[in-house]
Amino acid sequence: MLLEITHDTHYSYDPNVEIAQHFAHLKPASMGSQQVLKTEIQVNPKPAWSEENVDNYGNVCTFFSLQNRHSELSITAKSLIQTKTDALVGPKPAETPTWELVREYFRYHSNTQWDAASEFLFTSPFIALRPEFSEFARANFTPGRPILEAAIDLTQRIYGEFHYVSKSTDIGTPALDALNKREGVCQDFAHILISSLRSIGLPAKYISGYILTNPPPGQVRLIGGDASHAWVSVYIPSINENGQLSTGLWCDLDPTNNRWGYETPGEDYVHLAQGRDYADVSPIRGVIHGGADHTLDVAVTVMPV
Repeated sequence: MLLEITHDTHYSYDPNVEIAQHFAHLKPASMGSQQVLKTEIQVNPKPAWSEENVDNYGNVCTFFSLQNRHSELSITAKSLIQTKTDALVGPKPAETPTWELVREYFRYHSNTQWDAASEFLFTSPFIALRPEFSEFARANFTPGRPILEAAIDLTQRIYGEFHYVSKSTDIGTPALDALNKREGVCQDFAHILISSLRSIGLPAKYISGYILTNPPPGQVRLIGGDASHAWVSVYIPSINENGQLSTGLWCDLDPTNNRWGYETPGEDYVHLAQGRDYADVSPIRGVIHGGADHTLDVAVTVMPV
């Protein structure tokens, strides 16, 4: 599937901003499930300095500095992405190792193999390991159950029991609050699922990106009517004929839409950035001098070509 994505961000400041430094995750990277044919970021007013690099998680990061006084800032990211779903095939959910075996695989023991997925086991700015999340997960992670089978069931449970309520939370809302209220947005559902998996000793990471939405029958697709999306990836170690675990695959889980798949939930998804939680992948963040009062408008369009 060929998708064209436009992500518009507009800030208005009062009083003017004198100087600003910004950091963005707005350019996707090519990977097995997607090929980036074109991507660019346009900033107005024009930055005095800008630079790009790739961080430890493989995300494309853009830095830019504004040295002149300004009352508005516009950032437009445009990308053309070719997606596919047959890039990565993994074991069936019932054929994955038991979740207890995976938990033991990641427990520290002397002279054991180190796995890079260990980084996604611990607390992070938006993820707390709490007994409430462990108890929530245990209803699906019963003794001896294959890890992916249980993870998919937990994903489906969040999809069935929680209510998507736009603007019911913000970035500062703790995942535990969203768990107790049983409502939130995709970002909350992703943090709840990650917290639940990590609280029982399983690695999970946060994925930001986009999903192609379909307008209601008889209505046209609205320009700027889409939004950024968030989902989760759980680590599935491989298992040999002797029952021993080693480096494996990541499997994506979308509790907002009840979708899953190795590396991507579907060809209508575009992977933008990944990290421990939202803090590692926020689209725009920075430091400004001035602009005590400001407004933010964001418009996203995902268009099939």
